[in-house]
Amino acid sequence: MQARVRDFIYTKDDLFLATTTYLHPDDRIQSFLRYIPDPEGERSLNGSRYSKVDSQQAYDFLNEYYPDYLFDCEITRVKMMGAPLKRVEKILSPVDRLNQIMELSSPNDLLRKVIKVADTFHEEAGINPKHLGISGSILPNLYDPMVSDIDFVVYGLKNHRQAMETFESMKHDTNSPLKAIEDGYWAKLYAKRIKDSTLSYDEFRWYEDRKNNRGVVDGTLFDILATREWDEITGKYGDETYSPCGTIEIEATVSDALAAFDNPAVYQVEDVKILDGPDVYLKEVASYTHTYSGQAREGERIVARGKLEKVIGKKTHYRLIVGTTRESLGEYIKLKDLKIN
Repeated sequence: MQARVRDFIYTKDDLFLATTTYLHPDDRIQSFLRYIPDPEGERSLNGSRYSKVDSQQAYDFLNEYYPDYLFDCEITRVKMMGAPLKRVEKILSPVDRLNQIMELSSPNDLLRKVIKVADTFHEEAGINPKHLGISGSILPNLYDPMVSDIDFVVYGLKNHRQAMETFESMKHDTNSPLKAIEDGYWAKLYAKRIKDSTLSYDEFRWYEDRKNNRGVVDGTLFDILATREWDEITGKYGDETYSPCGTIEIEATVSDALAAFDNPAVYQVEDVKILDGPDVYLKEVASYTHTYSGQAREGERIVARGKLEKVIGKKTHYRLIVGTTRESLGEYIKLKDLKIN
């Protein structure tokens, strides 16, 4: 039973979980609870109602009703959640769901926008439809047609980069179906994400605008999300384990940013200078928060601060992790010499 990032899992307990990683334990699919049955819920499907839950609500719900969905992860050494294989009813594929939408004879307004995004990346970026999909609330059909955003998925890291480059070339064209985000949205997102002084608003807006992974289609927000193709997924669960080693701050040059929009976002680095923390061999910076995905490109010099982890596997090395908490207080990835005019 295979599942990868952006898939949803529907279980025999009428729960919907979103897959969070590529490698899984033998007995479960590591995933995060997203929707639970609720007679008073705001979402509906096939005559039943559901509510969307946040992180704390998800853990509380599973602790009380389905503790077998929680497990002590031997890799991260923290309690995680995942659907036991014996409870899995169906794996929902973003590719299959997009194909269903494309074949609809009379899609609603939101789904018409999904089709417009798909057609654009097929026709303008030259990406085969088999490498395109739709995730988020639209995947399990639990979306609100009036307020839901579009979580569009591009499979293959090179395909994802091609999609973003294509969007960059058209987002300020008045005739383009896909357009850039206006400043008002960035202000709202800044207030939601940044809870300390690590990034000023002007810095945040500059980074977000140049990422080219988020735009607007006919008034609705869309994200261009990256998921690895099957042949890009290597290793197996448990090949590497991670041990926390405190905090570190570094300066480094990004040598490879192809996976900068993956989950987690990963930057390979070289010419590392330790600014604060132990003198270790550190070769990558990873982010579990959207704020610092796509933050830097190949050849750019960065400064980064976060948690230091020892990666124990065939070859032991260290990595810097940003986003160990939701707010990422005091953690960041920034260009060393960013100057905003």
